[in-house]
Amino acid sequence: MNDETDPSPSKLTRSKQRWAKEGRFLTGRTARPEEERLPPGQHLTRDWPILDLTGTPDILPERWRLQVTGAVENPVIWDWAQFLAQPQTTFVSDIHCVTTWSRYDNRWEGLATRDLLEVVRPKPNSGFVVLHSFDNYTTNLSLEDFAAEDALLAHRWSDAPLAADHGGPLRLVVPHLYFWKSAKWLRKIEFLGKDAPGYWEVRGYHNRGDPWQEQRYSDD
Repeated sequence: MNDETDPSPSKLTRSKQRWAKEGRFLTGRTARPEEERLPPGQHLTRDWPILDLTGTPDILPERWRLQVTGAVENPVIWDWAQFLAQPQTTFVSDIHCVTTWSRYDNRWEGLATRDLLEVVRPKPNSGFVVLHSFDNYTTNLSLEDFAAEDALLAHRWSDAPLAADHGGPLRLVVPHLYFWKSAKWLRKIEFLGKDAPGYWEVRGYHNRGDPWQEQRYSDD
C-alpha cells in the first residue's frame, strides 16, 4: 500500500509517521526473550487497545475468502467452511505493540502457519510473505518469521470468536515480532521471491520488527 491508496491518512497514521522520524520511545536497550518477558520500552496493560488505519471493514461471512497465492506449488482459495476444515491449533502468547504496550497470555485458536505451509508448499525461490488485508493494509515478513513455531492464522481469542475490531474473522499472529506484523482482516497471503515492504515499512518502520532488539523504526 502506498500514498496513492491512502489519500487521507488518519491522525494515528500521521502520529506514527512522526514518531518514526523522531525515534520516539527508543531506549537503546536490547534483551533476550529467554531472559526477559517484557521487551525494552514496553509497559503492560490488561486491556487490548484498538488501533487501525481507517476503521473496521464490513466483511460479510458468506463473501469472505482467503487466497494463498504466489510462489507456491498449490495455491488455494478457501471460503470460511473450508478454512475451518483445516487443522486447528491453540497457542498462548504475548502481544507487543510498537506503540509500547504489551499484553500477556493471549489464548489464540486457528491454523498454524506451519500447517498452511504443508498445504501450499512454497517453491524453492520463495523467501518472503506479504499479508493483504480487507482494508488494503499490507505488511511483509520473511518466510522464516512467518513459519515461526507459534505463529498462526487466528479466528478465536480467549475461547470466543475473534472480534471484528481486533481483526476478525481472521488475522495473523506472529508473537515474536511487533504486532503491526500480525495483519488483521486477512484476505490474501502472497509468497514472493523477493521482499516487498508494506504499509508501515515504507513509512519509517523497521522491515523486521523484533521487540527484543527494539527494531521499531527503519535505519534509513
